[in-house]
Amino acid sequence: MSTSVKDVKYANWPDTYGNPEWLIHDRFGLFIHFGLYAPAARHEWFMTHEKIHPDTYRKYFEHFEPDLFDAKEWARTAKKAGMKYFVITTKHHEGFALWDTKLSDYKVTNTPIKRDLLREVIDAFREEGLKVGLYHSLIDWHHPEFTIDGLHPQRDDEDFKLENADRDMNKYLEFMHGQVRELLTDYGQIDYLWFDFSYPHRDWGWSKGKGAMDWQSEKLEEMVLELQPNILLNDRFDLNRGVTTPEQYQPNEPVEENGLPVIWEACQTMNGTWGYQRDNLDWKSADTLLKMLIDTVSKSGNFLLNVGPNGRGEFDYRSIDRLEAISEWMRLHSRSIYGATHSNYKAPVDCRYTQKGNRLYLHIYSWPFRHIHLEGLAGKVNYAQLLNDASEVYFREFDPEEVITSTETKIDRKAVVLDLPVQKPNVEVPVVELFLKD
Repeated sequence: MSTSVKDVKYANWPDTYGNPEWLIHDRFGLFIHFGLYAPAARHEWFMTHEKIHPDTYRKYFEHFEPDLFDAKEWARTAKKAGMKYFVITTKHHEGFALWDTKLSDYKVTNTPIKRDLLREVIDAFREEGLKVGLYHSLIDWHHPEFTIDGLHPQRDDEDFKLENADRDMNKYLEFMHGQVRELLTDYGQIDYLWFDFSYPHRDWGWSKGKGAMDWQSEKLEEMVLELQPNILLNDRFDLNRGVTTPEQYQPNEPVEENGLPVIWEACQTMNGTWGYQRDNLDWKSADTLLKMLIDTVSKSGNFLLNVGPNGRGEFDYRSIDRLEAISEWMRLHSRSIYGATHSNYKAPVDCRYTQKGNRLYLHIYSWPFRHIHLEGLAGKVNYAQLLNDASEVYFREFDPEEVITSTETKIDRKAVVLDLPVQKPNVEVPVVELFLKD
């Protein structure tokens, strides 16, 4: 079963974009949200949730000092967890640049840390062999020319809106496009550019949301592809193409459009927020996150799992615990993830299939007593084994013509019946690797 774009036409992938084959193969990536919201520790959107004035927000800029930041440790953690690529916030909606931009003073090298943290991250992750992805916000609540709309922190401040009524969006676009040019010029090969986000459907009466026309998205896209012809792009700058990126949502089946498959990526947090939030206790278990990864790949998607480092530049211990649990499972089971995709076979209840060529992977979410019936696989299985230790799994098939007088008459003769050990293997989600006949 090939995942090559040479063999498959994707509904959301134009020929002008780079080859997404590596993304489709790698399946598992790390999302990193890191900015001035980290020391504030109460949601990456708190600037607008709390309607904070840029002058008030500046205290986080003046106290941004992640002295325990270690890009190499971040990269080692991601690699050990089985992640093959990463996407990091270069600038979130707050407008703060994590790199040494020449177009603004509102940047990391002017904070107490005085270092280009983006460069350190890119260098460290490249050294560990991970593909480089950059998140860049189209929105900028700090920039003096970004026009005020219903998402802006000062949306209800009538005096502020009156004082800023003559803002020129074209001047902001020159700045925003210029920053993208910097990122794609000064940091070597960028594999994936992740824009965020468009909202033209929003209408507050006095203002409307911003979309492709506001961002000059076609011009932006043209510049990006001119600078980095092999780059991959997501779908959030309102051109109806690029990687589809559902957020905090799991589709219930492979994503298609007009009968064609869609390249998609599930973007998920560990606890409901992207930036570090000290008091958020809604942590998903490692078991849940692992099952979300498997579920995503079983539907031909990618899984981009987020970490929000704290104000000192470290991953929260709860994030580390979950990544370590995932890393141990991936050490034993990654071949059911990398290069795998949706299978047309129907998985048993509380299980998921992924498939790679003639290898079919049965992920068992709830361990049964002794037997699992695999529908539609009679006569198709050559060999079966538990993936964690390569121990053989016996299976039975029944000849449709055979007269059976025992209690086995009720067994589906089109199914394969696996004989499993009574004790569940000592892994979070056991996987049976089925070798199909050619």
